[in-house]
Amino acid sequence: MEFTALHKWLPNLKHPLVIAGPCSAETREQVLKIGREVAKIEQVKIFRAGIWKPRTRPNNFEGIGEEALGWIKEVKKETGLLTTIEVANAKHVELALKNDIDILWIGARTTVNPFSVQEIADAIKGTNIPVMVKNPINADLALWEGGIERIYQAGIKRIIAIHRGFSTYGETHYRNKPIWKIPMELKRRNPTLPIVCDPSHICGKRDLVGTICQRALDIDMDGMMVETHHDPDNAWSDAAQQVTPSVLADITKKLSLKTEYSTNKNFEEKLNGLRKQIDEVDGDILDALKRRMDVVEQIGTAKVKSNVTALQVSRMGDLLAKRMERGEKLGLTERYVKEIYQVIHDESVRKQTQIMKDSKSK
Repeated sequence: MEFTALHKWLPNLKHPLVIAGPCSAETREQVLKIGREVAKIEQVKIFRAGIWKPRTRPNNFEGIGEEALGWIKEVKKETGLLTTIEVANAKHVELALKNDIDILWIGARTTVNPFSVQEIADAIKGTNIPVMVKNPINADLALWEGGIERIYQAGIKRIIAIHRGFSTYGETHYRNKPIWKIPMELKRRNPTLPIVCDPSHICGKRDLVGTICQRALDIDMDGMMVETHHDPDNAWSDAAQQVTPSVLADITKKLSLKTEYSTNKNFEEKLNGLRKQIDEVDGDILDALKRRMDVVEQIGTAKVKSNVTALQVSRMGDLLAKRMERGEKLGLTERYVKEIYQVIHDESVRKQTQIMKDSKSK
């Protein structure tokens, strides 16, 4: 898929792109006040507001609905900001288009359902309206990419992926775990796809928003969508994660911007030298993995002869404990070593299982 670059359809864009506005449109006065204040921040090009709010449980505030579309039109007319709202079905799309909303976004709870995404895709065919697609609530890259593909196949090339983190069970530091490797893999597969971060939903707490914004830029994301409210403590939804316009302005001023490449010739030469060392080390690692797999095959053959199972749980526990202990002495984190050896062990079990299967078919 080939996507349209942000600078080709967003006027006067300066990196990073900032999308700002309240979690929910509450009143006309609230929407206009926030719109006017975020418009003063140079990087803010798009005003966001929730019109229909899909809540986890009923009897909570679920948005003003259609009435609030008029308020957002006023923000657009007065400030010149582009506008975006979340849509979850064809009716929402129809009303958004009728009220001159500039950009649609598909929320995490909608992305998780291909039927809903396809309904939206069918509704926007022939419109060429830009669409932002949030990752699904569960950590499923294929589902996220599939939602983007459905919009793309509707003829939309102006698409932005939004990384808002993933729901996990139990207490964590974040409201939604970032799992950065998933958006990074999405970018690797789709190099022209713009990706922005939603630090508000990742953090769940406003004091962490700035840190996550910086982390997003450090891995070359294109910008951020930040929930912004003039009186966040009294917001009607997600009060804890919203920042004031003044705090947002401060965050944008403190961001450290990085580039993918340097014009410094000495730096590039040094980097190329270090990368050659990495290539050599990777070659050694692959050679060692091949030697290890040769031994695994011998173990598999021996297990067949002795009628022993491929998976031996106690052995895996002992192996991991010893490898993590050695890794710690070498300055490697427990998580890093554990993940590597989990993959190695899974492949070893698969190989031994295949050996046993082949022996039965002979």
